[in-house]
Amino acid sequence: MSLRRAFPVLRSALSRRAPLSTAPATREQHAAGLEAVRGRGAAEAARPPVPAVDFGNTQEAYRSRRSWELARSLLVLRLCASPALLARHEQLLRLARRLLGQRLFDRLMKMTFYGQFVAGEDQESIRPLIQHNRAFGVGSILDYGVEEDLTPEEAERKEMESCTSASERDGHGTSKREKQFQAHRAFGDRRDGVVSARTYFYASEAKCDSHMETFLRCIEASGGASEDGFSAIKLTALGRPQFLLQFSDVLTKWRRFFHQMAAEQGKAGLAAMDTKLEVAALQESVVKMGIASRMEIENWFTVETLGVSGTLDLLDWGSLIDSRTELSRHLVVPNMQTGQLEPLLSRFTEEEERQMTRMLQRMDVLAKKASEVGVRLMVDAEQTYFQPAISRLTLEMQRRFNVERPLIFNTYQCYLKDTYDNVTLDVELARREGWCFGAKLVRGAYMAQERARALEIGYEDPINPTYEATNAMYHRCLNYVLEELKHNARAAVMVASHNEDTVRFTLCRMEELGLHPADCQVYFGQLLGMCDQISFPLGQAGYPVYKYVPYGPVMEVLPYLSRRALENSGVMKGAQREWQLLWQELKRRLRTGSLFHRQA
Repeated sequence: MSLRRAFPVLRSALSRRAPLSTAPATREQHAAGLEAVRGRGAAEAARPPVPAVDFGNTQEAYRSRRSWELARSLLVLRLCASPALLARHEQLLRLARRLLGQRLFDRLMKMTFYGQFVAGEDQESIRPLIQHNRAFGVGSILDYGVEEDLTPEEAERKEMESCTSASERDGHGTSKREKQFQAHRAFGDRRDGVVSARTYFYASEAKCDSHMETFLRCIEASGGASEDGFSAIKLTALGRPQFLLQFSDVLTKWRRFFHQMAAEQGKAGLAAMDTKLEVAALQESVVKMGIASRMEIENWFTVETLGVSGTLDLLDWGSLIDSRTELSRHLVVPNMQTGQLEPLLSRFTEEEERQMTRMLQRMDVLAKKASEVGVRLMVDAEQTYFQPAISRLTLEMQRRFNVERPLIFNTYQCYLKDTYDNVTLDVELARREGWCFGAKLVRGAYMAQERARALEIGYEDPINPTYEATNAMYHRCLNYVLEELKHNARAAVMVASHNEDTVRFTLCRMEELGLHPADCQVYFGQLLGMCDQISFPLGQAGYPVYKYVPYGPVMEVLPYLSRRALENSGVMKGAQREWQLLWQELKRRLRTGSLFHRQA
């Protein structure tokens, strides 16, 4: 089976819906958005002013924390700042467990690292913390923190087996896939160089079902914990990653073909949304390349599919890959190395087709459950060789479920060079088709790994050249989305950042654009145990803010705790400021005789 048939499968699995791109639906939904904006404007006069947020006021920032919790945070942050300890932390943990025994080791962990970064062992035991944070204006995003503890060799073996198709193992399909979208043994352990994201390795379809059940429990618990909850999922947990690699390869080649055609028409270097192909010139190019006859090509580019402008932009181009056009059976692209035309769509075996279908069905089950219990579902970003497929599948979920409000949120990693183009394209697509745009903005979790892989394998580094460039990209994307929110009350964004400057920038732009916290369009997110001096002042001022709340048995969340320790060591500027504020508040309580502080 070819990926050509993946599109109808994807449609049937994810898109059993009334058409969203018809003119009446678009007009009605656009009108609803404008009406919501007018309603928001009318209500502004009755709203109380937004309290100022002071991230340096330690008394307010740590009002929710007991003094011994401040002391624990100081200890954990200091330990995370020790390179010698971090270099040997796994050996030290094993030694402590052997010397203390399991019971004392668990108690030690709960008094230190586990107590700092993990809420409890199960959903029942974490309820007090969730309720406590909620009382201070901070919501929870539940995250079952258990990770499979594989050796590097085991991880490499699983990755190579699950990312290689049957045809590639037989030696027939390797050359048709670009290097970036092939499995490489040297990077088989996707955990290498990654400290701020969980990694899933494919084991079996039963294991994927187990991951889905875990996500379902988190969604249900989030729905029960608040009326405005979030949950997060990873698509590599839900199926064989080979499909994501192959689909990403297809989408990337198709977009590159568009830009090649644009260059031939003298339109190279324009922004993604400003690049438009002249249809007449494109038809001539396609005929000359021998892809199809002139009569067949005229049937592709009709008024019904492209309108009357005589031009075709990247969103129109992307829609042509859909099986609803006859173009799908002609899809070939030039091989950049050989100059020969090659089929764009790869082949699947029957078993690979079943695995792909089950992956899409699991996504559908999760989205339906989130819709039933009123929980927003954030689809996490992953490595660039998976991400085009992840974003496309997320978009299909948004088309179906983001009809009345933004239920499905796509994640954009702002350390990537093409993030702004992707954000602007997706916002425009949501406008045209009439669904609600939802985004989570992050800086990104795979920088070191992505750079090393690109250098070793030999493709362009997808990462921005400097930290400053990544900050600029984040703020540029955020500003664009906030501008959209000003005119569209049905769109929303999650600002997932521990960077105080980014949060200040967001608050400033919200004030300038008239975006009130009560509109619940702009959300903030941080990890449990990190940056309370940002989360709690925001919550107490009325901004929607959430903590990622991991839970699970002590021994089974040790890989998660290891990554949290390493992440704190990697952001020492922010951790140092947090340490200073914690110490400042503890000294204030000692000085004023309020060491036995009672939360209010």
